[in-house]
Amino acid sequence: MKKLLAFFFIALSLFSFSQDRKEIGNTFIKTLLVDKDIEKAYTFFDPSIAGQIPAAQLKEITTQLSGQLGSLKQILEVNNEKETYYYYSEFEKSKLDIQVTFNEANKIIGFFFVPHKIFDKADDKTAFKIKSDDIELKGTLLVPASDNKKKLVIFVHGSGPQDRDETIGDNKPFKDIAEYFYTHGIASYRYDKRTYSNPETFNEQSTVEQETINDAVNAALYFKNNKDYQDYQILVLGHSQGAFLMPKIAEKAQASKYIFLAGNARPLQNLLVEQFEYIHAIEPDKISQEAVQNIKKQVAFLNSSQFNLNTPKSELPLGQPAAYWKYLKDYNQLNEVKKIKEPMFFAQGGKDYQVTEKDFNLWKNELKNDKTAVFKFYPALSHLFIPVSGKPSPKNYEIKGKVDEQFLKDLVQFILK
Repeated sequence: MKKLLAFFFIALSLFSFSQDRKEIGNTFIKTLLVDKDIEKAYTFFDPSIAGQIPAAQLKEITTQLSGQLGSLKQILEVNNEKETYYYYSEFEKSKLDIQVTFNEANKIIGFFFVPHKIFDKADDKTAFKIKSDDIELKGTLLVPASDNKKKLVIFVHGSGPQDRDETIGDNKPFKDIAEYFYTHGIASYRYDKRTYSNPETFNEQSTVEQETINDAVNAALYFKNNKDYQDYQILVLGHSQGAFLMPKIAEKAQASKYIFLAGNARPLQNLLVEQFEYIHAIEPDKISQEAVQNIKKQVAFLNSSQFNLNTPKSELPLGQPAAYWKYLKDYNQLNEVKKIKEPMFFAQGGKDYQVTEKDFNLWKNELKNDKTAVFKFYPALSHLFIPVSGKPSPKNYEIKGKVDEQFLKDLVQFILK
């Protein structure tokens, strides 16, 4: 009985501790972002942090964030991993997590604005984890309960830290596609990219193999070798960088078909210059002339004979290390794609300024003799395959939309064919 009571009081104290921290974080965020009481908000910090961020600097940061995000409307949900709490917050212009880390004294020792992190709920029957090298991929597995066509699609993200839905603003293209597949008898697995879920595993020696390729291959092979899916066809769908790297994924994935969505056929570094120049021309407040000149300088150096594995990442595009860029420089996607013998589907939006019709035509020309390759061009669709109007721009991502239905129908037709 004494042991039971002791356990009860320990559990109760831990629960209260968690509740206290949650409320402390709520109060801190309201004080800082709603009441704009900088001095009071400053008292929530541990002295070690307070010494690094003067109150005047905190006020300046808050003002800048208010300009970028608008006013805080509400906190949608709160999740936590040990001492770190994620306050999923809705602002006028965006939704993101306010990440707050506490010490043992319940003082704040970490405070960041980060992309929303998805937490699997205890009762979520679609949550599914797969071991991939040194981590567990956390994802969503959708398997139709009826009219199951015995096809399962693995989703592979674009560049940067991406969640399983490939969330950009209020848009979730992977979620849209996966749920459409589900209603048409097609199973799917989409997972949080490791640079999103486990950024600590990415280091100076990491390349796109560690970032993207290995996890995609491991996911495909998991289902390929799982007795519960022995009678399924496994397909891999890659978007943007995921499509760009598809030929390397295909070397080991043993999939039945491959889907390339808005994949660049040109070297990534050359696309970066094009993207920076384009955005500067239409929205100079987002990309300055100085930023354009800087990326041009970095790409020129990367493409020169001076580049080597000892080059500091500060001199390279996107701040990525030399090993990362060395792999991409040695990779020839147009040569590699010709080695794929399985049917392929290529889709491109005409309102895509990140990857353009030039890339689409390069893939198409390279595979002109492959009778199983399907090419579809959608004049009104963006990089996310969402319909947009006017001149393509980063503002398109700020507008909530849904993935185009005709595009989805074409995908389903290819998968079921």
